[in-house]
Amino acid sequence: MASATSLPRSVLILGAGISGLTCALRLAEQGHDVTVMEGSDQLGGLGTFFEHDGRTFEKFYHCMLPSDGPLLGVLEHLGLKEEIYWRPSSFAYAHAGRIYPLNTPVDLLRFSPLPFLDRIRVGITGAWGRVCSDKGLDDVTTSQWLQGLSGKRAFNTFWKPMLEAKFGDRYHDVPALWFWTRFNREKGESKGEVKGYIRGGYKRITETFATRLKDLGVSLRLNEKIESIDLDANGTPFVQTTRGQFQADELLITLPWPTLTKVATVGFKERASVPTWDIDFQGVINHVLFLKRPLTKHYWLATPEPTHPFDGVVETSTLTDEEDRGQGRHVVYLTKYVHRTDPRFTQPEEEIKQTWFKALQKLFPDLKSEDLEADYLFRAPFVEPIYTRGFSRKRPPEVLIPGLASLATTAQVYPVVTSWNGSVIQADKTVELLKNAS
Repeated sequence: MASATSLPRSVLILGAGISGLTCALRLAEQGHDVTVMEGSDQLGGLGTFFEHDGRTFEKFYHCMLPSDGPLLGVLEHLGLKEEIYWRPSSFAYAHAGRIYPLNTPVDLLRFSPLPFLDRIRVGITGAWGRVCSDKGLDDVTTSQWLQGLSGKRAFNTFWKPMLEAKFGDRYHDVPALWFWTRFNREKGESKGEVKGYIRGGYKRITETFATRLKDLGVSLRLNEKIESIDLDANGTPFVQTTRGQFQADELLITLPWPTLTKVATVGFKERASVPTWDIDFQGVINHVLFLKRPLTKHYWLATPEPTHPFDGVVETSTLTDEEDRGQGRHVVYLTKYVHRTDPRFTQPEEEIKQTWFKALQKLFPDLKSEDLEADYLFRAPFVEPIYTRGFSRKRPPEVLIPGLASLATTAQVYPVVTSWNGSVIQADKTVELLKNAS
């Protein structure tokens, strides 16, 4: 149990994504009185699910990599590591109506959208990215770095469309450190890329978390929509929700950064040690298709050309067992990163579904309407920070107000890739700092 000189007796965790759940597990196991407060009716954040035909599926596609050590460690701690299975994974690139595999040096040499010399330079860029130091890359833009290595022509044809697909017109200031980290996470396996999934889907992870946390005495409060975060006259932090006011010795906030900036009062912000509150986020639209036939053998097909309304075709059924998705069923996510203020983000659901499916049929002319079993549409406004040069210096601290409020959220994960693994890394870092500060 916690002693009088350790962490505060009561900790109120705001947000029940993977960060909040990991923080709750660590603190509860240390003997602290933990309450988790979540505004929605599900645990898991971007790992929430929906039901179809008696099974559950993620609203936003997820997978694991063998290099995701911290996440895999948590799953092992929960007794779930043996339930993860691994499959080979491949990537392809759509250009001018053709699909090009891009997984081996030979694939790159055959990539005809680029002149032969540019293919060589892109290959050298990839090889250099695996061995070069990350020193100084936070202050250089990805555009500058890639143009210097691959050349302007290869950048404009190959790299720029993918950057624009991810960050829109704000791609030009994204640090090279973001690209370097992401590239090395995806390309870190020397024996070929593999990705992992868990039997029963990500719902199984959150359900196992819930069971373990309840056994540890953690209170899980769902549908608690947070209206404000503040300090009372005595300096005690409190949260106002639609159901009432809640106090604790310490707040541990895992909310998306834009949500925190909205609900934190002026007084709270004035007390917090934050370099800047001005960190914007990119959102995403996911159109989930249940098909009666496969599209490709590739997990990820990049579709960065503006002729496509979506940025990528993610065929998760290349990784998952039929037991998890249904016999003869193929699950495809069409995904589009877009800012929440973009008109496309609020486009009517049926309009998006019809437009995107027709665009998919142009890419796959043999795809018929009768091949579609069902489809669903999901949107999330805060998926990944829009990184700018020098983001390491803008990154919010783990301790917002000493002894009163701490933070573990995706705005801090950089330069680690924004993922469940990155969130676990950040959660553990925040909890460790709390422990050492006590």
